[in-house]
Amino acid sequence: MTFSVLATDGKGAVGMAVTSSSPAVAARCVHLRPGVGGASSQNITDPRLGTDLLDALASGLDARAALAAVTQDREHIEHRQLTVLGLDGAGAAYSGSGSLGVHHHVVAPRVVAAGNLLAGTEVVDAVVAGFEAATGELEERLLAGLEAGQAAGGEAGPVRSAGLSVVREVAWRVTDLRVDWSDRPIEELRDLLKVWLPQRDDYVTRGLDPTTAPSYGVPGDE
Repeated sequence: MTFSVLATDGKGAVGMAVTSSSPAVAARCVHLRPGVGGASSQNITDPRLGTDLLDALASGLDARAALAAVTQDREHIEHRQLTVLGLDGAGAAYSGSGSLGVHHHVVAPRVVAAGNLLAGTEVVDAVVAGFEAATGELEERLLAGLEAGQAAGGEAGPVRSAGLSVVREVAWRVTDLRVDWSDRPIEELRDLLKVWLPQRDDYVTRGLDPTTAPSYGVPGDE
């Protein structure tokens, strides 16, 4: 029901883009922690696993060890598909035997992608290739990966939701965009990113020091 890409820019930022045939996929699958890394729990999702993977990374384990610790003797783990990535760019992935339909995952330097109920395994390969070929901000590269996967066939059926989140140097998600139900969620996510990205850093400044922040550019804010 889902394919995703989790990646770091190698400069301290980590983010994830995800799409699915089910509603509000990003609310359940995206797990990011500034200064630690990122993780996803998908297929038949257990959001607790994403938190556990981040806790394992924060304890000092690398991605492979974190994944091993979280999956070992875990009830129902065969139904889960997981990815995890540290800020060092090392990642790991797991697709349980109960992963739905055609499923696949790829681990490459600084990027991990995974999917289930796919049109074909080439979808996940295309996600990684699309991310690696893209330039610009991490947000743009993540979305390029998602778009490449969709162009390669995407899910076996239509996708209905999508999300894109990134953490950097502050304690909150500097980008957190969602399309929770739509006939064209990836395209709408692209539209949202075009609006958001030029303003992203201004909102960080407003959070850290409002006295130096630019105006909102709306009536009444002179």
